[in-house]
Amino acid sequence: MSYSKLNVLHWHIIDEQSFPLEVPSYPNLWKGSYSKWERYTVEDARDIVRGNGYPKLWPSPKCREPLDVTSNFTFEVISGILSGCWNATPHVKQWLHERNMTTKDAYKYFVLKAQEIAINLNWIPVNWEETFNSFKENLNPLTVVHNWLGPGVCPKVVEKGFRCIMSNQGVWYLDHLDVPWEDFYTSEPLAGINNTAQQKLVLGGEVCMWGETADTSDVQQTIWPRAAAAAERMWSQLEAISSQDLETTVLARLHYFRCLLNHRGIAAAPVTNFYARRPPIGPGSCFVQ
Repeated sequence: MSYSKLNVLHWHIIDEQSFPLEVPSYPNLWKGSYSKWERYTVEDARDIVRGNGYPKLWPSPKCREPLDVTSNFTFEVISGILSGCWNATPHVKQWLHERNMTTKDAYKYFVLKAQEIAINLNWIPVNWEETFNSFKENLNPLTVVHNWLGPGVCPKVVEKGFRCIMSNQGVWYLDHLDVPWEDFYTSEPLAGINNTAQQKLVLGGEVCMWGETADTSDVQQTIWPRAAAAAERMWSQLEAISSQDLETTVLARLHYFRCLLNHRGIAAAPVTNFYARRPPIGPGSCFVQ
């Protein structure tokens, strides 16, 4: 990431399928991991944070549990797991009935309550775009909306005064192997936003490497070099690259960067393969694959 100036790691450490993180105050949580050999200890997490040079990401030396109610992880877990079974759980169903609430109302209640707690603890809530799509008028003004479902979201978000992070799955999901490097490069986070003040509300973008179809055997070549194409887009002025001929100006740089990664021991795949992470289709120089 540092080689291509990608400067923030969003570690989506838990989801519905597995809970691999050690949380000392709730020791049974990581029993939800795939196996006892596929877990992250507190020390593992500390090493990752220390390795990226941002020890202040921990709330404090004595508070090393990221999975609290102020965390976006919690929103994802509640959204992905609990909302689907609320109507089938007697005490939850009764709670909803007493308050004349639907499960959608309950999700809204949870998100807004969690936002309130986060803000009172001087955290900034970052929510997936579903919250904006469903009840934007109720979100706290400090909310950062994380786009992922599709294009055209950030313009709507910043128009309402919220900040936005772009991760449009159609062009910036690395596990979509049929998305070529050109699409990563030409996807502009500021597209459709002409107001300078609103452009400043777009914090940046995120290329996402989901793990369902990757592991240590192929994750690096799935990420690279396509992530670097998005990195150049985000670190370049729109005017400087919007009119470039990709084949004659950008492609050579990406070939070269991919070879540099290989020389540094990073398994970056050929640039122009139709499907990402596949090996070269024949003999030839690293600089033209």
